[in-house]
Amino acid sequence: MDSNITEFYKNKTIFLTGGSGSLGKLIIEKLLRSTEVERIYMLIRPKRGEQIQSRMAVLRSNFMFSELLKLKANSLEKVIPIAGDCALPDLGLSEADRQVLTEEVQVVVHSAATVNFVEPLSSALSINTRATRLLVQLAKQMGRLEAFVHVSTAFSNCPVEHIRECFYPELLSCSADKVLALQDQLSCELIDQMTPALLGKFPNTYTYTKALAEQVLQREAADLPICIFRPGMILPSYKEPFKGCIDNLYGPIAISYGIIAGVVRVMPIRKEARSNVVPVDYCVNLVLSCAWQTAVATAQRRVPAQDPTIYNFAPSAQNPITWGQYRSSLYKYKRIYPVNQMIWFPFVTAPTSWWSLKLFLVFYHHLPGFLIDMCLRLRGQKPRMKRIYNKVHKGIKTLRPFTFPNWTFEMRNSDRLLQCMSPQDRLKYEFDINGIDWKQYMSITIMGVRVYLLKEELTEESLQSAKKLYKRFLILNYLVHFIACCIPVAILWWVYVKF
Repeated sequence: MDSNITEFYKNKTIFLTGGSGSLGKLIIEKLLRSTEVERIYMLIRPKRGEQIQSRMAVLRSNFMFSELLKLKANSLEKVIPIAGDCALPDLGLSEADRQVLTEEVQVVVHSAATVNFVEPLSSALSINTRATRLLVQLAKQMGRLEAFVHVSTAFSNCPVEHIRECFYPELLSCSADKVLALQDQLSCELIDQMTPALLGKFPNTYTYTKALAEQVLQREAADLPICIFRPGMILPSYKEPFKGCIDNLYGPIAISYGIIAGVVRVMPIRKEARSNVVPVDYCVNLVLSCAWQTAVATAQRRVPAQDPTIYNFAPSAQNPITWGQYRSSLYKYKRIYPVNQMIWFPFVTAPTSWWSLKLFLVFYHHLPGFLIDMCLRLRGQKPRMKRIYNKVHKGIKTLRPFTFPNWTFEMRNSDRLLQCMSPQDRLKYEFDINGIDWKQYMSITIMGVRVYLLKEELTEESLQSAKKLYKRFLILNYLVHFIACCIPVAILWWVYVKF
């Protein structure tokens, strides 16, 4: 039996935003490797001193496309850059490019976003919310449009503990229309000063502006063939295009990277809370699958849907993974995949209270960082650990609101989609979260961090040298902890004897 999804994408023209991110690159890779798309128009932002053609050259040389280029050497020629910027009016598109898109595009995937949790609200509104409205307005002019997938986040409604596949307008202190109108009338500085009042129960500007974007879709995109994809925290690939594929440092991966390197030793978590992590390749497959399902459902529907269909995607109650299991996996697999770049024995404490977090940060981060910087100064080198730990602590602070709540997610639409797919499509576009072996996946994740982020190959020589270093640091770590425990005991004994 032929693949319905593969057949759907045959000779299709796709418009993709966020193509330079990990998810975007792997959407491109999967489309080119598994389907016969006609072309992919990719919105790309010119950077200062770097034109889009040079950015595209860098993109095409990315290791994520290595397997694709072995199979289809010239496939990336189908990716056509479109100069634009989600932060600009009308997406920064030229009239010529806008006309091309409205005349040719059949599928839109909007995955562009700023995922910086501490992004100023004025900037996050422009990129995450206003750009979504501009994409909807552009999509309404596309005469051949069959499907529009908006990539949101599983945490767009995080003030709720059980998140259903529906909209939550009651969580917003002010409607998306009013907030965008305020942005038109006020300066960036004033908008940023209003952040605490506007955010309400949302922990950061990222989740808040993604919630606003969903309301824009609910109110303005009802007449479009559109759906919303809400993934959890995206981690390295489970299977495709190869195991452990990753090229960014966001969320849990950034902390894991620091732990493996022996830099991060404190990770505040609630061990029994679900971690809600998902493999990036499963996200890619669900994006492509829900676009197909949206096109099929729209063609069969006689009247427009009341609201866009929402697809939540996170570990299920049948196959969960907790933060305690995540931490245990780090402990287990750091011994199997140690790194030569570690600066100390990799271990991590998991404080649950604010005072214990502060105490552990002093003893495990600030004090070692101060000693290392002092040694660097004595050797005439520039100190660096204070700067590194300032970044680490900002990361811990922004991630903390996501490592303590125990969210659960309704995934009926994702389950229905899986059930209506053919056996061949389920294999080719696999996203069954219940089929993941989390222990195996965490092993793959740690391996991916070692190989693709720390750039250390899995050669026998490299692994053996790293294991020797690991054992050496293990002994030193025990010795330092022993001495640290002896000092207060010695002081107490001295006080007892003296007085």
